[in-house]
Amino acid sequence: MRQDGEGGPTTPAVRPGAALRALGVLAGVPTALLAVLHLLLAGGGLGPFLLWPRTRARALAVLVAGARRLAGLERARRAFFFGDRFPTAYETSDRRLLRYVAVRGWTGLVCGVVLGLLGFGAALAALLTAAVLRGSVGWAELLGQLLLGGVLLFLDVQGLYALTALDARLARECFGPSEGELLRRRIDELAGSRAAVVQAVDAERRRIERDLHDGVQQRLVALAMLIGRARRGRERDPGRADALLRQAHEEARGVLAELRDVAWRVYPSALDSLGLEEALGGVAQRCALPLLIRFEVDAPLPRPVETAAYFVVSEAVTNAAKHAAATAVSVRVTLAGGVLTVRIEDDGRGGADPAGSGLTGLRSRVAALDGVLRIDSPLGGPTTLTAELPCA
Repeated sequence: MRQDGEGGPTTPAVRPGAALRALGVLAGVPTALLAVLHLLLAGGGLGPFLLWPRTRARALAVLVAGARRLAGLERARRAFFFGDRFPTAYETSDRRLLRYVAVRGWTGLVCGVVLGLLGFGAALAALLTAAVLRGSVGWAELLGQLLLGGVLLFLDVQGLYALTALDARLARECFGPSEGELLRRRIDELAGSRAAVVQAVDAERRRIERDLHDGVQQRLVALAMLIGRARRGRERDPGRADALLRQAHEEARGVLAELRDVAWRVYPSALDSLGLEEALGGVAQRCALPLLIRFEVDAPLPRPVETAAYFVVSEAVTNAAKHAAATAVSVRVTLAGGVLTVRIEDDGRGGADPAGSGLTGLRSRVAALDGVLRIDSPLGGPTTLTAELPCA
């Protein structure tokens, strides 16, 4: 069954009061009776036609059409009395639809029996109260009746609670998750992605600190030592001092180059001034491997999407050069249907661990934008990373 409209719910449903929900449970009894009658009468009448191959399709269509109307009635009941807002575009098979009507019919009748027993118990409680007021019931008999009635009431209420929970679960399976459940799932996803982003940022901070401490800082110390040696030997051996100054000059150029690399890994300034395509060109220039980039985007991209796409490419290319023993890498960036797809493939040995810190950080960065990162890296290669980033 396909509901009218496109997309899912957009606003959270307001949970109705207990009285309205109780009326919804009562209203489910006659609708369940209609479902059982439909299956018994229509199913029994159409039984011979369902068994004959030539008329089976048409008879099944008639049976499903009635079940679809009953399912629509149940959907309206859940929406009005329980505040459920199911996705407006959801498909379910005819077999699942018939199963829902059948199970809902019989469980609704059982719910009616439980409600009847609850009403019967309330009537007996009223009679017992009247007998107590008249003084015709002794204390021992009263205590026995209260104990028995309390146990039966507990079992009755528990049965009613289980049946209403089953009713809600059947509706979710047939019509899709309710709006409240979708909202809870979204909250859980956001909480998980937020924690992952915090971990990724912390790991990135430690990496930057390590790069500065082990790389730039050590080279600056070496540069300071060269300049100091040149100053001390300037008068005794001018030629040696000139050689040390030339070496210090080369070291300074190397430090500047390493600082630029660290700055690019933190955040490439080309993203702000030139855009994603030029920033990826910078990755290709610094890459130690042949890197082929195909950029097929003809519309402006949101800045967070550009940033995430850049870091996916940069990290994947770095991993291919350092760990995969690759000889070539290709990158393709396409935009279709409001989704930016970034595909990176290398010819390395494969076997990339999806749970590794680098790929986990990329997955967290992509998930923070409601994107998806897929990793295909069989042993022997090739390794393919595909990131899908929504641009809406």
